[in-house]
Amino acid sequence: MGMDSSHSRREDAAAAAAWVTVEEWGGSSASALSRTAVLTASSSSLTSRRFGNRWGRVSGRLLGAFVPEGFPGSVTLDYVTFQMWDTLQGLSTYIRAMLSTQALLGAIGVGEKSATVIGATFQWFLRDLTGMLGGILFTFYQGSNLDSNAKMWRLVADFMNDLGMLMDLLSPLFPSSLIVIMCLGSLSRSFTGVASGATRAALTQHFALANNAADISAKEGSQETLATMLGMGLGMLLAHATRGHALGVWVSFLFLTIFHMYANYKAVQSLSLTTLNYERSSILLQYFMEDGEILTPQQVSKQEHILPFWSSWRKLLRIELPHERVHLGAKASMLTHSDMSQIAKARSYYQNADYFLLDKEGSVHVFIHKQAVATDVLKSFIHGLVLAHFVQNNKSSHAEARQWIDEKYNTFISKVKHYLSQ
Repeated sequence: MGMDSSHSRREDAAAAAAWVTVEEWGGSSASALSRTAVLTASSSSLTSRRFGNRWGRVSGRLLGAFVPEGFPGSVTLDYVTFQMWDTLQGLSTYIRAMLSTQALLGAIGVGEKSATVIGATFQWFLRDLTGMLGGILFTFYQGSNLDSNAKMWRLVADFMNDLGMLMDLLSPLFPSSLIVIMCLGSLSRSFTGVASGATRAALTQHFALANNAADISAKEGSQETLATMLGMGLGMLLAHATRGHALGVWVSFLFLTIFHMYANYKAVQSLSLTTLNYERSSILLQYFMEDGEILTPQQVSKQEHILPFWSSWRKLLRIELPHERVHLGAKASMLTHSDMSQIAKARSYYQNADYFLLDKEGSVHVFIHKQAVATDVLKSFIHGLVLAHFVQNNKSSHAEARQWIDEKYNTFISKVKHYLSQ
C-alpha cells in the first residue's frame, strides 16, 4: 500500500507539471501595463481568459494610430497641449481653405463659358512658379535661423498662410489684378511651407524622449490627416451654406482666422524648449548673475518673446534686449583703426581664448578664431553677454567680464547642462 501511495504522488506531480500558464500584459509603456489575457494548457486541453472589454481593446488600437508608442511616457509634458491647439488651428485652416479655393477658382473663370483652358492653366502655372521661387529665396535668407527660433517662425508660417488665403479670397474682387494677387498669395504660402516644415522637425526632436522622432512624426501625420478630412467636410458645408452670400463668406473667414491665430499662439506658448538660442541663453545668464541659480524650461518659456512683430516694435521704441547687443561671428573686415587700437589694449584678457570681444557703441562684437569649436563659440557668446552687462552698468568692462568668466563660467555651464537634460 505504501508503494501505491508513492506511485500516486508521482502521477499527481507529473500531471501538475504538465500544466503551463502564460499571462499576456499590454499597455502604452512599461510603467502602465495591465493584464489582458491568461492562457492555461495541459496535455489534453487549453483554456483562455481575457480581461477588459472588446471596446476597450479596439479603442486602444485606434488610439495607437494617432499617438506615439509608449505615450505619454515617450513624449514631453507639453506634447498634449501643443497637439491639441495645433489640431484646432489646422481644422480652422482646412475649413477656410474651402472658402478661399472656391473664390480663387471662380476668379480664374471656372464655370464660365468665356474662360479658356489654356488661360486658366497659364495663370495656375505662374502662381505655382512664384511659390517655388519664393520658397527657394526664403530658404536662402532664413534657412539657418528656423530651428533656433522655432516658436517665432511657427507663428510667422501660419500668419503667412492666413495672408495667402486672404489673397485668394480677394482675387474675385480685383479681376484686373488677378495674376498679381494670385502670385502674392502663392508667395505667402511658399514661406509657410518652408518655415512650417523646418520648425516642425525641430519640435519633433524636442518631443522625442525615447529617440522616437520618426514615430512622433508619423503619428502627427495621422492627426493632421484626420483634421484635414474633418475640416474639408465642414468647409464644404460652410461653402455651400454661404454660396452667393459675400458677407457670410467674409464673416466666417474673419472669425475662423481670428481663432486660427489664437490657437497658434496658445500652441506655441505651451512649448517649453530645452535647447539654447540667443534669447534663452540670455535669460538663463541674467537670472544666474542675479541669484546664482538657473530657471526651469517652463519659467524661461514664460519670459521668451515669441511674437514676430515684437522685434519691430522694440526697434521703433529703441528697446534692446541683452542678447541683441551681442553680435556673434562679426567680420574682421569691419574693423577700423580705432577698433584695432581698442583690441590691442584689451588683448591681454583673451590670450588663452579662441575669440576676442570688441565693445563698440554699446554693442559687443564677437570675433571667432578659425580653429574654435562649438564649446568655444558658446563661451564667446556668454562672455559677450557678460561684457554687455558690465558695459551697461558702466563698470570696468573687460576686466570685470574676464574675472566673471574665470570664476563662474564653469558653474554656470554645469547648471545649464542640467537645464538641457530636463
